[in-house]
Amino acid sequence: MATRIRLQRHGKKGKAVFHLVVADSRAKRDGKFIEKLGVYDPNTNPATININFDSTLGWVQTGAEMSDTARAILSYKGVLFKNHLLKGVQKGALTAEQVEAKFAAWEAEKADKIQGKVEGLGKNAEADKVARLKAEAESNAAKAKAIEAKNTPEVEEVAEEAAPETEDTTEAPAAESEVETPAIEEVPAVEETPAPSEDAPTAEETPATEEPAAEGEAEA
Repeated sequence: MATRIRLQRHGKKGKAVFHLVVADSRAKRDGKFIEKLGVYDPNTNPATININFDSTLGWVQTGAEMSDTARAILSYKGVLFKNHLLKGVQKGALTAEQVEAKFAAWEAEKADKIQGKVEGLGKNAEADKVARLKAEAESNAAKAKAIEAKNTPEVEEVAEEAAPETEDTTEAPAAESEVETPAIEEVPAVEETPAPSEDAPTAEETPATEEPAAEGEAEA
């Protein structure tokens, strides 16, 4: 009878949990099985895997087939590596003590990797938590500001009336071409009184004008 190590689905929708079983290769996926080897829970990070190591190793040594997921799980737990080392003992390449020492070193290295991953996930989770809290605080502040702005009555801004423009009554000076230049009256030339010449008669020499005789005297 050919046997196969595979998973059987259990749990709730969206949170499935799988049982690692060995069953007849002709049986249905969720049908009868020969032995339950462990439980695989992918809902945690890292995934939780609990198996019966020795029993699983025994089935692998007897040649049980494995599904792809079952093979990955057994490799993760070191079942396939231990089986490889034991084959080296059968060939005389290794001793039982060497197998145990190598497998112990592998387990220690694997545990360190898992621990590092857990610590890294913890730091990332803490950073994500801080980021979420900060984002939530900013969101609450924005909401509070929006509510305050909504409840605050709007103050209508009264536009300042522009001062009426005063008419400029002052006439702009006319252009030079338009200004009428007053006509300049010709000032009569002042005739220069000629200086009296020596030949001109003086006042004394001017003959006295004869007064007309009275009418009576004229007729006599």
